[in-house]
Amino acid sequence: MPAFETLVDLFEQTIEKYPNNRLFGEKKDGRYQWTSYQKFGQKVDACRGALAARGIGKGDTVAVISDNRLEWAVAAYATYGLGAKYCPMYEAQMPKDWKYILDDSDAKLVFVADQDIYEKVQDLKDDIETLEHIIFYDGATDHQDYFGNILEDGRHNATPSTHPTKDDIATFIYTSGTTGNPKGVKLSHWNICSNIQAIGDIFPLDSDETSLSFLPWAHSFGQTVELHLLFSRGAALGLVEDVSTIVENLSEVRPTILMSVPRIFNRIYDGVQKKMDAEGGFKKKMFYAAIDNANKKREEKEAGGVGFMTGMKDKIFDKLVFSKVRDRFGGRLKYAISGGAALSPEVARFIDNLNIQVYEGYGLTETSPIVSANIPGAQKIGSVGKPIPGVEVFTRPVEGYPEGTGEVCVKGPNVMQGYHNLPDKTAEVLEEDGTFHTGDLGRVDEQGFLWILGRVKEQYKLENGKYVVPGPIEEQLKLSGYINQIMIEGTNKPYNVALIVVDEEALTQWCEENGVPREEALDHPKVRELYATELKRFGNTLKGYEHPRAFALIDEEFSTENDMLTPTLKLKRRIVMKNYGERIEGLYKEAAAE
Repeated sequence: MPAFETLVDLFEQTIEKYPNNRLFGEKKDGRYQWTSYQKFGQKVDACRGALAARGIGKGDTVAVISDNRLEWAVAAYATYGLGAKYCPMYEAQMPKDWKYILDDSDAKLVFVADQDIYEKVQDLKDDIETLEHIIFYDGATDHQDYFGNILEDGRHNATPSTHPTKDDIATFIYTSGTTGNPKGVKLSHWNICSNIQAIGDIFPLDSDETSLSFLPWAHSFGQTVELHLLFSRGAALGLVEDVSTIVENLSEVRPTILMSVPRIFNRIYDGVQKKMDAEGGFKKKMFYAAIDNANKKREEKEAGGVGFMTGMKDKIFDKLVFSKVRDRFGGRLKYAISGGAALSPEVARFIDNLNIQVYEGYGLTETSPIVSANIPGAQKIGSVGKPIPGVEVFTRPVEGYPEGTGEVCVKGPNVMQGYHNLPDKTAEVLEEDGTFHTGDLGRVDEQGFLWILGRVKEQYKLENGKYVVPGPIEEQLKLSGYINQIMIEGTNKPYNVALIVVDEEALTQWCEENGVPREEALDHPKVRELYATELKRFGNTLKGYEHPRAFALIDEEFSTENDMLTPTLKLKRRIVMKNYGERIEGLYKEAAAE
């Protein structure tokens, strides 16, 4: 019998087991202040009473529009304890997306981050038939809809927990909607709890762990693996102030574990490289000598055993070099766990060389989310590990790829119940026997490790018949410190081209050093030569036909604000094409003329 089958069981068992452990840390008055599990549990009890007083009960939907914060988790566990469903959204989403999700999920009550969002949702309320209450976290403390006041109400309305069945829906998590309206993924209590327990069984986490939390809990990776998994272990989560303060907060929270998407690890890689290049001299030589020895150590380990000299050098380099780098991250960081997109093997090896163990996993919202993961004792950098306990992974053929490579399919207790109100969409991806079609290209090697190659839907064919999956190419080229973002395109064309968003800081510094006016940079011959060199340098592992033959440089960053990124930072290719289609089309003519 599992330790817990529902998130309500998980909550009650954990609060009882770890009452005095610190749980959430928030930066207030210039320092991190921590809330214990016991105090968190008291807030959840009060919130559950407040929700019950407002008519929330079994089967209702409670939504939230907020970034990670203590109140987000309080509202989540209070909702589960009434047998209701929790539906998270992002502050960065468009109001039209909030409206669609609130309406589609039949939300009865919504928590929002602040009074500004409160007013925006009030404007939408008349068009959402089910929505009765809006409550804000930050704002006027004398307002009846202020969260602190509704908690006080709840303390006077003690309401015992409802214990749902394991098959009851715990949450709607709406997919990012790169190709249309987001789809509400229905996840049961057991979908999520089976995933928590399977990961917990294979990964060594205990109550001494501390995480710096910036991975959105509105995303399934952040919610299951960071919030629920660490909560189940009695661990601590320090909440980041802002993405721009991650490095500063790392030194304050001193985490042992960092869960992130590749973009943050790419920043760490780029930041350390730039710092070493700027310092130059002996420090730079020492650093790269340490990196070379770490690479040698990995090769020897994979070949059967680390040599005496290599091991001794690694200990010396760790003390003199790598420990200094780790000190910038608080000095206690042991694990770096990556998910959400493919992590470049080069970045993974680099972080692993710092003696921070890198474990990449794979999953989707529809799989609660973890399907496979690298773990201690079973790790291959570049792969996404082996399937977690209880989950089966296999591939189905895809045109243009050899036998053994195809669409990744998944079966297991983590597979969703379906898409809310979308039976036809559910039938497209979910077979009657529970097989879920992920839409990802991949292969399983002889040792059972899964390798992800990209998205099936993003795959296109060049005129020469070669198939291209742009995602991994883009991730590789983004390792250049001069490239902030990039989109590769070549559908039915003779070759690929690239739209490159320049790294503002790196390019501005280069222009100053090379006497190029920044305002002329994007079309300047010297700058174009710089970027051509960078594409060649970082694309040295790509196949010949994968290389972009022409490129355009732009200043406008792909973002959620201009609708070119989803809230989970996935590229909306159709929106980029809509905005830059003519520019991209011109690149083919430019390349043909050369």
